[in-house]
Amino acid sequence: MSEDTTQTAFTPRVFSGIQPSGNLHLGNYLGALKRFADSQTAGIQSIFCMVDMHAITVWQDPAALRRQTRELTAGFIASGVDPDKSVLFNQSQVSAHAELAWIFNCVARMGWMKRMTQWKDKAGKNQENASLGLFAYPALMAADILAYHATHVPVGEDQKQHLELTRDIAIKFNNDFGVDFFPITEPVIEGTATRVMSLRDGSKKMSKSDPSDMSRINMTDDADAIASKIRKARTDPDALPSEAEGLEARPEARNLVNIYAALADLSVDAVLRDVGGKQFSEFKPMLADLAVTRLSPISTEMARLMQQPDEIDAILRHGAEQARAIANPILEKTYEILGMVR
Repeated sequence: MSEDTTQTAFTPRVFSGIQPSGNLHLGNYLGALKRFADSQTAGIQSIFCMVDMHAITVWQDPAALRRQTRELTAGFIASGVDPDKSVLFNQSQVSAHAELAWIFNCVARMGWMKRMTQWKDKAGKNQENASLGLFAYPALMAADILAYHATHVPVGEDQKQHLELTRDIAIKFNNDFGVDFFPITEPVIEGTATRVMSLRDGSKKMSKSDPSDMSRINMTDDADAIASKIRKARTDPDALPSEAEGLEARPEARNLVNIYAALADLSVDAVLRDVGGKQFSEFKPMLADLAVTRLSPISTEMARLMQQPDEIDAILRHGAEQARAIANPILEKTYEILGMVR
């Protein structure tokens, strides 16, 4: 099946899932949540999932997982993802994910799974004691996507390999059974600040696991904390350049300019046309004001929602009903193709 045929044969649909691992930060917002909210205006159905089944590939405290799933949902909503415009749910409420994952376990090859970089990184030298779920979870990720015949998936660079595996599974299934049933999903990687870096080290990705809280802006930080972290962010002594090429060997400067551009919905070149020649003593207050304006309403709304867990749970239940209405017919057709008696 050609990619052109795939795109015309299937209704355009976006799917993305985020693991409820807690401590949402600016990188999650600019790299994912803000993009998801913006994409709702494109007229393409969007399905967003809290992938709690992926989370349990390593041990999770049950109370923490429940809280983190709600907090992630609150982050989606506070960032502008509208449950009336997009499908918003948690993975474990839709059994099609697990059922299709088993089918894909039987389609995928062991060699494919062993090549997954994240398996090597997460299991390390202790592979014999890692869970089978950690090894096989790329098949579940493929099921997350293909259960909805999603044609496009927003991904970061570190997830491209898993999407390539999803495409391989779809191609093999289609070829094995002589059908054009699963789409060959396309990655969507675009825009400024897809990778937000640490405020303390511009060569490292912003991460919730960094021991220094000053390395990241948490989505739960209040206005004072946001401004303080930007004021104290690591920089260099030189003035800002007037063109993007001047940022190439300056990772901290590039990171702060990228963040400003993403928050302001501008290109890096457009930002530098305005701030080129300024010292960081001038630029940081501009960035702090912009970040507080854009982010503090999100943290306020997240805090409100977290005080209303019933409201969050109702949104997730409604989203799960919508998700099942899409996924169940696709799953039933999959069983039919396999020749299973239902």
